[in-house]
Amino acid sequence: MTENAIHRILEREQIPKMAKVRQYFPSEKIGDVPLAVKKALHRPEIMAKIRPGMSVAVTAGSRGISNMPLILAETVAFVREMGGNPFLIPAMGSHGGAAAVGQARILADYGITEDTIGAPIRATMETKQIGVLPDGTPVFIDKYAAEADGIIVVNRIKPHTGFRGKYESGLFKMMAIGLGKQYGAEKVHGRGAKEMGESIELFGRAILTGSNILFGLATIENAFDRTHTVVSLTPSEIIEKEPEYLALAKSLMAKIYFDRLDLVIVDYFGKNISGGGVDPNITFTYKQTSGISCAQKARQVIVLDLTEESCGNAHGVGVLDIITRRFFDKIDLTKTYVNSLTTGGTEVPRIPMIMDNQKLAIKAGIKCAVGADKDRLRVVRIRDTMHLDEIYISEALMLEARSNPSVEVLEEPQSLVFNESGDLF
Repeated sequence: MTENAIHRILEREQIPKMAKVRQYFPSEKIGDVPLAVKKALHRPEIMAKIRPGMSVAVTAGSRGISNMPLILAETVAFVREMGGNPFLIPAMGSHGGAAAVGQARILADYGITEDTIGAPIRATMETKQIGVLPDGTPVFIDKYAAEADGIIVVNRIKPHTGFRGKYESGLFKMMAIGLGKQYGAEKVHGRGAKEMGESIELFGRAILTGSNILFGLATIENAFDRTHTVVSLTPSEIIEKEPEYLALAKSLMAKIYFDRLDLVIVDYFGKNISGGGVDPNITFTYKQTSGISCAQKARQVIVLDLTEESCGNAHGVGVLDIITRRFFDKIDLTKTYVNSLTTGGTEVPRIPMIMDNQKLAIKAGIKCAVGADKDRLRVVRIRDTMHLDEIYISEALMLEARSNPSVEVLEEPQSLVFNESGDLF
């Protein structure tokens, strides 16, 4: 009865025809990534950090960073070349269910194994205190890292999805939350979203002071998530130069060239795509507690599926408006809540409206786009927030597309084709 009522209510909603377009962004990238890593590491200031016989922990995170297995393998080879004994540690806060086996599995899913990297992986959730903040808060890091002779911090620098600050996603965050494990993630997030930038810096500086961070190796990606820059930074350079590389990363980001949207349809939500499943720097679905304006958000943002790589973790789903039954059925509440309890707050794990198939989800999004001109709906459909070169736009956006030199129309608008189950894929 209820299901029939939903179909009846949504029956009149018309889905506009959609056209495929290509968005153009700066595409410069590194051709030979292993060579770029070697050049970055073979700086005298960096080479001098490794002493023969020393044990060296190398961080490996939980994001889908371009070329990360290659980058880690070259880093491990460099440490060996200098006479050190490298090993990898999963450095990812509470991800993987806040369990060592879960974090090791995430690395394996990214192709990061002892065989591919050429070094042992030591996974633990145990931590060791290495310092204290001015307010008396103890600072802990991964036990194996704390007991090593040195630590190399490896991460991508990019704008964060939930806060603004001098240091966002990058080497500081890898130290504060990655090395800090579940404890570090909980402490940093527990200070509040609006204070995240300050907290990341406080914990990061304490770890630089209280542990043997040898150097950082950072990547910056272009709009197509390809490696644009690889740079090694001494501890003092991490403090001084990471903000400069964050500015570079922001300038290279992809975006949706269309604004004032009524509906954004996202095919896939995933932890392998963004920490929040969808990158709010693209969709403007920032959580309210972040303090970042959502004024540019579409009237409705819907997601059709959860990636397999997320392993059921749907942390971040609460900022969406509508999801599908397929998405909902894939959610592992334990993994999601472990992530959400660690970062604090109940906003991001809330379950949005659920529709039985993708067609109904899209129609519900149109129905709920209050204030939209239903005859000229401004709709964009994207695969996910990492892939924005080819997207779909509604007929109402065609004039803007044709007048924008950074957009190429690839096909004329066509009706979306749903299968017998009411799904696009």
